[in-house]
Amino acid sequence: MHKLNVFWQRIRQLAGDDAYERYLEHYHAHHAQDGTAAPLTRAEFFKQWQDQKWTGIKRCC
Repeated sequence: MHKLNVFWQRIRQLAGDDAYERYLEHYHAHHAQDGTAAPLTRAEFFKQWQDQKWTGIKRCC
């Protein structure tokens, strides 16, 4: 069963499905002690991610 869990985690990582969880881990490890701002909500995080992904020209011609 362990191999199946590892496989599933890799699939989630490749698809970006675990991006918010990884963001929270990073926030708590590196920014939580600052106390300057709370972490983004899931909706805010994905809005920011979409904006960054699709801002600007994204085509070759």
